[in-house]
Amino acid sequence: MTGADLPDVVRQHWPFQPRFARTNGWRMHYVDQGVGDPVVLLHGNPTWGYLYRDFVAPLTSAGYRVIIPDMIGFGLSEKPTREHAHSLDGHIANLTALLRGLDLRRVTLVCHDWGGPTGLGFALSNIARMRALVLMSTWAWPLPPAEFHTRIFPWRTMHAPLLGPYLLGRHNALASRGVYLSVVDRERFRERAQAAYEAVLPDAASRLLTWTWPRWIPLDASARAFERFVWLERELSTCTLPSLLIWGREDDVFDPSVFVARLRQLLPHAEGPHLVTGRHFLQEDSGPEIAAHIVDFLRRVT
Repeated sequence: MTGADLPDVVRQHWPFQPRFARTNGWRMHYVDQGVGDPVVLLHGNPTWGYLYRDFVAPLTSAGYRVIIPDMIGFGLSEKPTREHAHSLDGHIANLTALLRGLDLRRVTLVCHDWGGPTGLGFALSNIARMRALVLMSTWAWPLPPAEFHTRIFPWRTMHAPLLGPYLLGRHNALASRGVYLSVVDRERFRERAQAAYEAVLPDAASRLLTWTWPRWIPLDASARAFERFVWLERELSTCTLPSLLIWGREDDVFDPSVFVARLRQLLPHAEGPHLVTGRHFLQEDSGPEIAAHIVDFLRRVT
């Protein structure tokens, strides 16, 4: 997809010029708006840059360059149809290729969901390029992920070998229902956003990452991403970058009472948390408010 083939209702809220870069052989889409120190906004599963549409105007007006990549496999980026293309380290490498290719310095990373492990994989390996971190509804340690992810139903059932491709692949359950159920104002979401997440995943092949990426969430020490999360936790515990925590009050997947407390153990100097209206996809309910918190934070960060 190029953006021109998005539904009219989506393009009304997403008027930004598409840009594309080759990252490790894949075609990655990103938005690049404004001038100034870069603020990179990272999404997770099953969303794309559209999640941050309400952040662009406040951040560029405040004097920042806003960069919003679509992870390979989502949005307007290329969508590999083989599972081996979607390791956590592979996604970190793709993001690293983009941000180094743009030669970004004094970067503020805004990390949400899988944008956390992916973005932190870049940040903690490129500290000299970093300015600050903003973490929202995410994690960076091996065990446990969230209690939700340990349940047989619905989470582990959805990603089972047969049911995963059927529910999330053929029927697009995560993008069509999962996001909808993880916002507060569902009527507004249906009117302004539902079509955006469905349009960029038009068939079962394009939805591969929606049901394979969750398999990288470590559930025990034998998990294939376990060592990467051990590394993330260790490196984050020594990180002194200015950091801000923002969370949805109603988040019932990444419970703020648990996840914010754990992040504050790793980043005792972090500001927040700022609690805003929102479940897991808090940007859909409180985008402008979150952007205002980020602007206020960065004005106080040297």
